[in-house]
Amino acid sequence: MRTQAGGWAGDDLVRVFAALGNPHRVRVVAALVDGRCHVSELARRLRISRPLLQVHLRRLEEVGLVRSRVEVAADARARRYYELTPFSFAVTPESLAEAASQLTDRNEEQS
Repeated sequence: MRTQAGGWAGDDLVRVFAALGNPHRVRVVAALVDGRCHVSELARRLRISRPLLQVHLRRLEEVGLVRSRVEVAADARARRYYELTPFSFAVTPESLAEAASQLTDRNEEQS
């Protein structure tokens, strides 16, 4: 979720950075820069199994960095395509201070 100033809300920023903390997920994002791709082709490009790729794609989708869509081809086979959602990060001390001011206090949640 974006803030009014265009930055990322604190908890959302932490989730996005956590998702990008995995090298496979960074490679997935890099592979999708040139456009959408279906799972099988993406797995071949990245040289990882489809089940492992799907785990990483789900995580990227959960944090809003990619989106998916099922399409039915002329041969009646359904394929799930993934593409990047537009995003950008300007990581500055000020943007981190803004995000930090919006973090959920985990101690308050437990009360």
